[in-house]
Amino acid sequence: MPILYILILALIQGLAELLPVSSSAHVV
Repeated sequence: MPILYILILALIQGLAELLPVSSSAHVV
């Protein structure tokens, strides 16, 4: 698994925690 892919996932999870998103949006 490329490091860039991991960084992107971490960034998405970080934004998801900061923004008030629903559970359905978090799955994406």
